[in-house]
Amino acid sequence: MEFAPETVGEAWLRLLKARGVDFLFANAGTDFPSIVEGIARAEQLGIDIPRPVLCGHENAAVSMAHGHAMVSGRAQAAMVHVNVGTANALNGVINADRDYVPLLLAAGRTPFLESGEAGARSLNIHWAQEMFDQAGMVRESVRWDYELKDPRLLVHATDRALALAHSDPGGPVYLTLPRELLAMEPAGDEIDAPPLLAPARLGAPDPADIARAVQALLAAKSPLIVTARAGVDKTVPALLSKLAARLGAPVVEYRPRHLSLSSEDAYHGGFEVSPWLAEADVVLVLECDVPWMPGSDGTHPGLTVIQAGIDPLQARYPLRGFRSDLTIRAAPRLFIQSMLDELGSGEPPARAAAMRDRCLAMRQAAREAGTQMPRQMTMAWASACLDRARAQGSILVNEYPLVRSVMTTTEPGEFYGSSPAGGLGWGLPAALGAKLAAPDREVIAAVGDGSHLFANPIACHQIAAAENIPILVMIFNNAGWGAVARATRAMYPDGYATRANRMPLTRFEPVPDFAAVARACGCWGDTVDDPASLPDALDRAFAEIRANGRCAVLDVRCAG
Repeated sequence: MEFAPETVGEAWLRLLKARGVDFLFANAGTDFPSIVEGIARAEQLGIDIPRPVLCGHENAAVSMAHGHAMVSGRAQAAMVHVNVGTANALNGVINADRDYVPLLLAAGRTPFLESGEAGARSLNIHWAQEMFDQAGMVRESVRWDYELKDPRLLVHATDRALALAHSDPGGPVYLTLPRELLAMEPAGDEIDAPPLLAPARLGAPDPADIARAVQALLAAKSPLIVTARAGVDKTVPALLSKLAARLGAPVVEYRPRHLSLSSEDAYHGGFEVSPWLAEADVVLVLECDVPWMPGSDGTHPGLTVIQAGIDPLQARYPLRGFRSDLTIRAAPRLFIQSMLDELGSGEPPARAAAMRDRCLAMRQAAREAGTQMPRQMTMAWASACLDRARAQGSILVNEYPLVRSVMTTTEPGEFYGSSPAGGLGWGLPAALGAKLAAPDREVIAAVGDGSHLFANPIACHQIAAAENIPILVMIFNNAGWGAVARATRAMYPDGYATRANRMPLTRFEPVPDFAAVARACGCWGDTVDDPASLPDALDRAFAEIRANGRCAVLDVRCAG
């Protein structure tokens, strides 16, 4: 039996599902009554809508949508409460923007009317929460924003939002939904009809540019490929392996956000660019916003740089001065395939064997460091133990602490790193979203203690328990913000802060009992500080996930 939607809010939920949105991550407010009623009606009448997930903090809602989309490739929806909810969500929006992650962020809007209609103002907050330009908070970090003004525009606005979110380069979009409008009767548009708009995708690169790139790389004495996110397209790692082999060029995954090449590939050059950069005479920068540090990494005096990707010059970065002698705007898959077609069959250059030997030696030296148990817990040891304990095909969601050089990561979609924007608090909720996108795979959130605090762990643990999302949260706990301490030492090596017994604003003392917090929220939790005890602790954590389907939090106390 067909049940027509009773309100615009209910019609919007049905429309989202018809457009492939499987989840609505919601932090509800007084602008939500029509959404709440629509969900309840759908549940009781068996109407298909996105699965609603109640999120105790807006950052969790947006980051869960981010995590799902980075695994599935499909934008999910998050909805927050008017301007204040949007403000709390902004950190996650900035992360998604800079990492080209498609998601739909919706927010309520304070009612227009002071009285007289369903949905009119009924609480004192409905005056104070109105802004002249609510979307102004997010406009710099979204691809599009719009306030729905008429029920007849519901399909048009939603289809445009999702098409732009998925267009190259992808990113978040923002849709404001006034409370009165959500309570109105829908306009009767056919929500099951095909979408009005298809996303705009980048095509193949100019053959002349490809020929120039191939010529430069073949003529190079020491070519280098640097990437951070080419593997966002899961067909790329296999293609990139072929390209590296054909060119005899090492590939460095620099500050990676996706797995772009198997760590076991003969041409995997590690995760730091500095061992290769000074001698490289041609560098291919492929899907990488920051390929090296200009202030500390020396470059070859005659260096030629080729930049390629969906947004190779990072047009929305106010300042970015990395040279580009040849700029090619194309999707990474199409770029690499065009390069391979231009190269054709043939033997790699004579330098190839030496490059392979050097990559192998670097990989072996790094792995050796992960086999020697230290006297105190280190992040390298914790990373190596995690790598040995995790299931094949598991997903790693890394917010900074993993030492990739001691780990084996081989499959596309196996690794995801945090956005270059660096908005902390992403890793834990993103891992929850990733698990919802890939329920049959184990998911591990690797976070520092600082980023764990930013994630609002009580809100995230409550979501994990309420929604039965069994992931491992591994906290690499050095009792402070190591990045702040390192930056201070680098700028002031002989300064007062460096010489101080306790550097200001960098230490968390007393250290919270994160495991107890997790247990209080219905998750499994444990703490370990002995390097010898870590393998058994990991086995217990994974056993809890696998046998009982419960989120497990392991607090690993590392040396500062």
